[in-house]
Amino acid sequence: MAFEDVKAEIGVLLTRMQNEPEDAHELYLQLWEKLNELKAYGLPIPEDLKELEEALSSDLDEPSPPA
Repeated sequence: MAFEDVKAEIGVLLTRMQNEPEDAHELYLQLWEKLNELKAYGLPIPEDLKELEEALSSDLDEPSPPA
């Protein structure tokens, strides 16, 4: 898959994360898969996406506050 295709798919996932926050965990997993595709092809991961991945990872690892 071409770098531009993966970038476009990541853009769609980021938009969905904004519009569908209830599905954040599933969307994070899909984003993680796309970033791993880039890594597998030896393509560079943009710094902002690395930071986003780390932020999402820490957000999703924290327990939810009691309701």
